[in-house]
Amino acid sequence: MDVSLNNTDLSVALDSISAESILEHIKTLASDEFEGRLPGSVGEDLTADYLIKKCRELGFQPCDPSGEYFQPVPAIGMKAQPSLTFHANGNALDLSFPDQYVAMSYCHKPEVAIDDTEVVFVGYGIIAPEYDWNDYKNIDVRGKMIVMLVGDPRRPDADDPSQLDQSFFRGNAMTYYGRWTYKYETAAQLGAAGALIVHDTEMAGYSFDVVKNSWSGENFDLDVEDENALDVAGWISTETARKVFAQSGLNFDQLKEAAQHADFKPVRLESKTSMRIVNTIRRFVSKNIIAVLPGSDPVLKKECIIFSAHWDHFGRTADGVFSGAIDNGSGVACVLETAKAISKLKEAPRRSIVLFFSTLEESSLLGAKYYVEHPYFPLENTVAIINLDVMNVWGRTRKVVSIAQGHSSLDEILEDCAQQQNRSITSDPEPEKGCFYRSDHVEFLRRGVPAIFFLHPGEDYIGQSPDFGEMKRLDYLQNAYHKVQDKVKPDWDLSGTVEDVQLIFLAGLKISEASRRPEWKAASEFKNAGKTPAR
Repeated sequence: MDVSLNNTDLSVALDSISAESILEHIKTLASDEFEGRLPGSVGEDLTADYLIKKCRELGFQPCDPSGEYFQPVPAIGMKAQPSLTFHANGNALDLSFPDQYVAMSYCHKPEVAIDDTEVVFVGYGIIAPEYDWNDYKNIDVRGKMIVMLVGDPRRPDADDPSQLDQSFFRGNAMTYYGRWTYKYETAAQLGAAGALIVHDTEMAGYSFDVVKNSWSGENFDLDVEDENALDVAGWISTETARKVFAQSGLNFDQLKEAAQHADFKPVRLESKTSMRIVNTIRRFVSKNIIAVLPGSDPVLKKECIIFSAHWDHFGRTADGVFSGAIDNGSGVACVLETAKAISKLKEAPRRSIVLFFSTLEESSLLGAKYYVEHPYFPLENTVAIINLDVMNVWGRTRKVVSIAQGHSSLDEILEDCAQQQNRSITSDPEPEKGCFYRSDHVEFLRRGVPAIFFLHPGEDYIGQSPDFGEMKRLDYLQNAYHKVQDKVKPDWDLSGTVEDVQLIFLAGLKISEASRRPEWKAASEFKNAGKTPAR
């Protein structure tokens, strides 16, 4: 198939993508009726029914051999009521939940207690032999509460101190070591009783309010026993960290600076901590919605391209419905619209096309994690994943931001398709914030599946001021992201969304039609994550 804009068959498919259809999907998913799409709620049932209906209408078939469009995901919900106190020098510092800290337990127990436990600051909490880096320095943290920084350490470039050394933890680009999931995993492996990460607004790109909204309600985990699970995992604000360290006569900011250097050694605080979490627990089965359009090539149809978007959000609280219009009603709508365009082709793509609408993305990517452990298509036959999470709703752009740029030859495919639209591809402008690690494609990358990832509205808006895109993005992050304010807005301009979906459709089709599979780039940290058969 000729994957170009001059192809008549493609033109019909591309023309079928409409702003009206995208908006209708988002309005439905973000409606009060869907109650914020909380896993294990009526909102999940309504969302699943809607997605299954749309997949069926588009001619996509169930992936499950039993004929179901959903993959059961065993889940556990835990609503924590925590208390946390630090004792030092005869004084007690009681922290306020959720304004100063948030916490949950991965133990799946009704009640968890840590009493009079030592507190150790372990810098960034990273063990990275390839960088000759070990924040733990062989200290025994078993049974202790550890406090650590979010992100990676940074080192100035030897030739230009105003720049960062790009060979050291990828310079200003966060590595997986900087991701909070890695830090909790490592703490658990070393036997820590609890781990608290100090939130950094500048590093994260959002305030502690987002952490509160994400963690102070019901938290989720896969309903699988883990003997090494942390008793306590949580976050504290930077201001709170300063108070905790000052109680022990320590300067948090000075220790944060010391943690930038390889000779940093863990610091025992004078304080001890006591923490108790009372959990309200419920067990339920959530759903990954999965559908497939079998490929037309007798051989290549055994391989697949995945188009993914998470359907879940935060439900409703006393503050209102967390509608999740942009996060991630927009991504789900764009996957459905891409699927509609694919369904308009006279012949199916050579490789099979899988639609993957995941659950529990907002809870440590659990739906994707479960799928890669129980895939319907073998991961070695999964050629690529195109993951959509928070799409552009503010107009047409000349530049498309590819968050996953630099990892595979999918870069060149995306660039070629963008050129057909007279647009260009640019990399993540803020790699230090770690947006790359915040969505489902990461679980696939860790298993060796290359990815394209959209999580940025784009740059250089047509007919707007040079800073328009940045202003819109910052406004969304500050005032709507993970808040009840993430609603459908009257000032949206989905003409750019249509163009982005057309780009996604073209890129996915080109990947499906290519004889060669995508190849990893030497600089990617995932190049050895999995093995793909040579062709």
